[in-house]
Amino acid sequence: MNPLDFLIPVAHAQSAGSGQPDSMLSSSLFFLALIAIMYFIMIRPQMKRQKEHRQMLEKLHKGDEVITSGGIAGTVAAISESFITVEVADGVQLRVQKGAISNVLPKGTLKSA
Repeated sequence: MNPLDFLIPVAHAQSAGSGQPDSMLSSSLFFLALIAIMYFIMIRPQMKRQKEHRQMLEKLHKGDEVITSGGIAGTVAAISESFITVEVADGVQLRVQKGAISNVLPKGTLKSA
């Protein structure tokens, strides 16, 4: 059987009405399989990444070293409900949204750089 047979219908000599239920079933199974494959390849990994990012933000506390999505590295100085204050240098603090935090660095990373 040729793989293109699923995409392009093949003309066969057959009696009238005998092929309709079978072709309807095979095409619906093909689309269900396609949707299942797309779910496991595209949607599920994205949901997993979002869950991991949410858990990382919940575990943040004062003194953690972080990197924002813009590439700014600093230490968490204060945390509110939707914003985080990041100290990037002595006396220089930036207030960013929690979602802008992309990574939490190991302790001492900023001092060694």
